[in-house]
Amino acid sequence: MHRALELASKGLGKVAPNPMVGCIIVRDNQIIAEGYHEQYGSAHAEPNAIKKVSDELLLESTLYVSLEPCSHFGKTPPCADLIISKGIKKVVVGNLDTNPLVSGKGIQKLKDAGIEVEYGVLDKECRELNKRFFTFHEKKRPYIILKWAQTQDGFISRWPVPEMKEDNWITGKESKELVHQWRSQEQAILIGYNTLINDNPLLTTRLANGKNPIRLVFTRTIDLQTDLNIFNADAKTIIFNPVKDDIKNNIEFVKINWNNKAQDVLDYCYKNNISSIIVEGGTNTIYNFMNINAWDEAQVFVNPTKKFEHGITAPEINLNHTTPISVGNDLLYTILNL
Repeated sequence: MHRALELASKGLGKVAPNPMVGCIIVRDNQIIAEGYHEQYGSAHAEPNAIKKVSDELLLESTLYVSLEPCSHFGKTPPCADLIISKGIKKVVVGNLDTNPLVSGKGIQKLKDAGIEVEYGVLDKECRELNKRFFTFHEKKRPYIILKWAQTQDGFISRWPVPEMKEDNWITGKESKELVHQWRSQEQAILIGYNTLINDNPLLTTRLANGKNPIRLVFTRTIDLQTDLNIFNADAKTIIFNPVKDDIKNNIEFVKINWNNKAQDVLDYCYKNNISSIIVEGGTNTIYNFMNINAWDEAQVFVNPTKKFEHGITAPEINLNHTTPISVGNDLLYTILNL
């Protein structure tokens, strides 16, 4: 199962909103095939492993899979049916799939066909790998990562904003590269109006390999300059606003209740299969999610030597019970909202 999890993790950033799944097939205590879910819409882990083995070898084999085999027709046929058709004698499962379309039905189908099934193997590790998927189906919202950088004296930005962007930058290049890697792993990234106007960010993965996330923006004002970077063709952009609904090319305006904007965004993302969001700020935008306790982890970079002395205060969160790791000259704190 450890090996199945290793394989599954290769799908990070490529299979969402599907789960990451790895599969190995064992016969006579030897691994005879491996597979994982490689791309959203393509074959699942089980058929990717099964196709590498002859039907004769499969008859006396054990299949290990990190998540319960699906039992329904989606973009691909049910994996449980394929396993049954190949005469595999035993299936070992990491954890149950809480998607209502599956939710124990895959395991029951295998048992009804006379296959020996064991499940709950490395259950905690398997759930951690698919934390986005499980949060999406169990809490009916995306997995939310709050992310910001702050100075040693607790500011995220100078105020008023300096003319030179570099004067406002807090972290080093190593942290910036890591953030771009994170972007490639999540489905969407969200900012507020002040960050949009003051920073004019691209919100892309240009410093890392991988796809660009969907760009989400909170703005009460829809009269935005068309040369802002978020309006380029690099990624889909959704503008959440209290005024209008509209779609033109890769830009979509979505009207929401401004007094309930964080929840409205979560609801929209759930309905549209967006299973994870990095909330990059600023402070007020981050508080929108903190205030309704709709967040799962916070990633906080601290430059231990830089001070602004005045500016926009970072969101309040307790860093004292978390041991940071070093990223270049910065300290990275990870806080889980358990």
